[in-house]
Amino acid sequence: MKNVIFDYGMVLVRFDPAYMVGQYVSDPADAALLAAVVFDRLYWDRLDAGTIEDEEVLAACRTRLPARLWAVADEIYYNWIYNLPEMAGMRELIRDLKTHGVRCFLLSNISRYFAAHSKEAPLIDELEDCVFSAVCGLQKPDPAIFAHACEQFGIAPFETLFVDDRAENVAVAEACGMRGYVFDGDTASLREFLSTLYAIGD
Repeated sequence: MKNVIFDYGMVLVRFDPAYMVGQYVSDPADAALLAAVVFDRLYWDRLDAGTIEDEEVLAACRTRLPARLWAVADEIYYNWIYNLPEMAGMRELIRDLKTHGVRCFLLSNISRYFAAHSKEAPLIDELEDCVFSAVCGLQKPDPAIFAHACEQFGIAPFETLFVDDRAENVAVAEACGMRGYVFDGDTASLREFLSTLYAIGD
């Protein structure tokens, strides 16, 4: 095993709409409404697919929000990538892997907006290369995105571990020849598992 491909949200960082909205809004009712509307999967699934633009999302949000919340909705939307707390211990884990010669990559269902600003997002600086669904036009769990990632990274599936918080994505990665790990938020357990593959130690 020579490589690890990580998912992003809920693996390397915590994607929590309530937290992200809470950085800008204190009123509980407004915060709940904004979280439900701005981060609605109705829009975010299309953002991940690259089939909707940021301006379209915000225009749709305005039809569901009072005018007094339009400006803060824009602020939340254009700043969410700066409000992604790192998963505890994950930066140290990636650095330990790299110290032991393991190459670390990212494969994420995520928007073009994120891709354009990814160098400003947490932990991206620790990774060798990234594949973003909205950019390549493929999404997990489509097997084609795993083949695309391996080709772009120049790696072999059988030498690679894929880490994701969704079991269906891991299952497809395994079917494509990778080793898989379903991440449940416990970085210590992931480290223990990785130590059996890469001898990275504690």
